[in-house]
Formats: sequence, structure tokens, C-alpha cells
Amino acid sequence: MTGEAVSQKSIVIAYLFWFFLGQLGIHRIYTGRTGSGIIQIILGVLGWLTTSILIGWIFLIPLWIWLFIDIFLIPSMCRNPR
Repeated sequence: MTGEAVSQKSIVIAYLFWFFLGQLGIHRIYTGRTGSGIIQIILGVLGWLTTSILIGWIFLIPLWIWLFIDIFLIPSMCRNPR
């Protein structure tokens, strides 16, 4: 380590981001997981833009499963931010 203290992120704020902006991956970006947050943004946007032609569900269902799993991962993501 270089002596720099990595600050923990607030679990409450992360859960609020997950609840209100989860399909945009904001909770992952907040905890330092920018790459996976961008993937969630892409899945959410593509999914909602293409639901009218039924392709969107291919993107949204995996995203929703991922968001459900994130409920349990958020505390560890906040304790160990990147």
C-alpha cells in the first residue's frame, strides 16, 4: 500500500442508488465498479428501447437477475470500493 486510506462508501446511499437508478448501474459506478455499471446502463437502455419489438426482454431479464444479486453484493462493494 502507498499509505493512502481508501474511504468506504455509504451502504445507505448505494442502496438508494440501486432502488431508484439500479437499471442504470449508478450504484455500481458509485462503488467504483465503473465497467460493470456501464454494462448495466447498456443493458437497461437497449432493453427498454427495444421492448416494443420484444427483443428488449433478452436484455432486461438478465439485468433484473443481476440487480437482484446486487442486493446481496452492495455491502461488500461498499466496504471494498475500487
